[in-house]
Amino acid sequence: MKNIHVILFYKFAEINNPNNFAKLHLEYCKNSGLLGKVLVAEEGINGSLSGNKDQIELYKSYLTSQEQFSDIVFKEELSTFHPFKKMIVIIKREIIRMDQDPDMKRTGKYISAKQLLGLYNSGEEFIILDVRNRYESEVGKFKNALIPEIDSFREFPKALQNLKDKKDKKIITYCTGGIRCEKATAYMIEEGFTDVSQLKDGVINFCQEYPDTAWVGKCFVFDQRLISEIDPENEIISGCIHCSNKCDRYVNCKNIPCDDLVILCEKCDEELRGCCSEKCSREYTEHLKKKSLNNQGYKVKATA
Repeated sequence: MKNIHVILFYKFAEINNPNNFAKLHLEYCKNSGLLGKVLVAEEGINGSLSGNKDQIELYKSYLTSQEQFSDIVFKEELSTFHPFKKMIVIIKREIIRMDQDPDMKRTGKYISAKQLLGLYNSGEEFIILDVRNRYESEVGKFKNALIPEIDSFREFPKALQNLKDKKDKKIITYCTGGIRCEKATAYMIEEGFTDVSQLKDGVINFCQEYPDTAWVGKCFVFDQRLISEIDPENEIISGCIHCSNKCDRYVNCKNIPCDDLVILCEKCDEELRGCCSEKCSREYTEHLKKKSLNNQGYKVKATA
């Protein structure tokens, strides 16, 4: 039964004393029984929380009662379990790291989910630009999306150089909840792009309003679920890294020096002992053998 509410939210708004704000915020969330992660910086707030309906509604009232967050937008889903293990509030220099300082008062125009779907149906020429990480795009994306090969949002400015011949094209950016689009479009405008828009409220909102339309695959999320539950019936577009069979099951390679986040089906996971390749599986197996021998040696000494 889906009785856990999960919210995603952000807002670029000045926070004069991030340390005090973070302390009070953490106290409120812990006292309310919420779980999740909230980033706080002088430029604003970025977070995701889970709780029951009453806990989430009270949190919304708490945050929107503060003037600079009175109009913050919450993206909400239902889950069968808490996708977070604890409650943390972290102070950062940026609420979404880009290592750039674009003018956040000059961001791309908002385009609604309805307007974006209308563009697809109209046949008008436009570029739909994914500003998420490569591994997110592997499991789901908008039709005909342009996918920069980046593993971190910090790499976006460099990847944007490949689009410098498209500065006068109509470009629509999208990401999971909207925050990366805010900063990406602000940076693009500073770099001379002339017709830049961003999908308002991101992929989650679009899939909730218009399922089975322009979005294909699943939606990656940064919590224990890894794959959002808003589109569980969508076609799987990704494949197992080992056997290539259709799969959208993400795991971290158990070989610690590797630790890559990869798509691995249950069969290959079992055969490779949770590793991404035969090489990593051999290294992991060797590590377990050494660990076992060390433990045995320790026990012998301890009982001698």
